[in-house]
Amino acid sequence: MLDVALFIFVLMLFGIPIFLMFARLFGLYATVEERRCRVYVLFGKVLGVLEEPGLHILPLEIGPAAFIVNLLGKCYIVDMRLDQEYRRSEPVNSEEGAPIGIGIWYEMWISDPVAYLFRNTDPRGSLRANVSNATVRCLSNMPLADMLETRHKMSQTVRDEVSPKSHEWGYKLGSVYIRKVHFRDHGMIRQIEEKVVNRLRQVTSAIRQAGANQVSVITSSAEREASIEFAKAAAIRPNTLGEALGEIAQEPEVARALFEILEVQKVIESHAQITLLPDGGGKLLTDLLAAGGHGKRA
Repeated sequence: MLDVALFIFVLMLFGIPIFLMFARLFGLYATVEERRCRVYVLFGKVLGVLEEPGLHILPLEIGPAAFIVNLLGKCYIVDMRLDQEYRRSEPVNSEEGAPIGIGIWYEMWISDPVAYLFRNTDPRGSLRANVSNATVRCLSNMPLADMLETRHKMSQTVRDEVSPKSHEWGYKLGSVYIRKVHFRDHGMIRQIEEKVVNRLRQVTSAIRQAGANQVSVITSSAEREASIEFAKAAAIRPNTLGEALGEIAQEPEVARALFEILEVQKVIESHAQITLLPDGGGKLLTDLLAAGGHGKRA
């Protein structure tokens, strides 16, 4: 019993893969992967194209020739997945004569496997050349402002130009987008940079001057208002001071003390030399003055 089980296990392990290999070799069935296509050719004639993913019974698809197509013919496996490419700096000239480089990105996929295999030896290279030629032919002599601003319109123009021809070669063009528009002349780039820098300097200077003028206007307005207020204060000062002195004069003792304080303050602020005399020193001062006068007469 164990020997039978081991025999069945070995048979299943090695026999089934070998059987399936011969079944595929003699065209009993074929499996198609997702986004792949199988094209069967026998004696220079296309027998069938399998595009639907899954398991296919070849005799039901291409007839009795399926038993010998893998032995005497050929099976092409075509990749149907979406692909993309980017063309850098395609040379064009604007209407003003400026040398411009255009970077164009586009998508493509195989729409007709038979045409892709047999109508063009290099359909991808032909599509690349067609996109480049269409870019140069359709976008040359455009105004520079339109080149820099209307990328969607330029992309649509290139796509409309390329799509019909590419479909004849089995390729179908998808989205087309102008990703970059730049100047190719380095001297022109430096001139533009210098103009931009000079313009930025002018704008900066204008902003600074406008700010300085605004500050001057604000300062002048503040000084004028301050001068007006000081003038008003100077005008009402005598009246205010007179009223205050009038009120103080009504109290003689207060007035006398005030004026004595003011007098002492003025003497202190003048830094003058002060001679202090004792009480009753009037006779001493008279004698000194008399003695001084006598000496002058002598």
